[in-house]
Amino acid sequence: MPTPDLYGLRERFEKDKILLCFNGPISRSLIEEIGNALKNYLQSEQLPPASAMDVFAAYIELTQNIRHYAIESQLAGADTATVIVSHSEGCYSVAAGNIVRINDGAALLKRIELFATMDKVELKAAYKTQLRQPRDPQATTGAGLGLIDMARKSTKPMEATLKPIDDETAYFSLSIQI
Repeated sequence: MPTPDLYGLRERFEKDKILLCFNGPISRSLIEEIGNALKNYLQSEQLPPASAMDVFAAYIELTQNIRHYAIESQLAGADTATVIVSHSEGCYSVAAGNIVRINDGAALLKRIELFATMDKVELKAAYKTQLRQPRDPQATTGAGLGLIDMARKSTKPMEATLKPIDDETAYFSLSIQI
């Protein structure tokens, strides 16, 4: 096995202003540990508490969504997440991705694209509407409030991509700016 180019990786992290990067199987305890490290970093940077909480909340929402999808879908490789937190020009970016079924990813992409067309007032109304919807007790996923909330907190529209892997799966990634 060849030795990885750690210096090259470090240089890429410096160039892209990456503060945190994780790639591998995601578990509840790992989400918590990385979250604690992120929280400590944000506190050390003396970020206003509301901004730090928004960055932390986006990280938690993205990683928990990946974990829940992996458990629900039972799709091989869906539990392997890539998570990146970066900081550039006074803005934090939180991005995460994983393998999904093409149909699931396409439906999510469509929803995110719809949110991108909404202004803050429309997003707030969508959040309130979703909040009032009766919750299906058989549902294994959340009510979708987290996704709308991330769209509301993002300083620009969320960006999502879906890259096909084969006829049934694709790599879905989502990035938000705070």
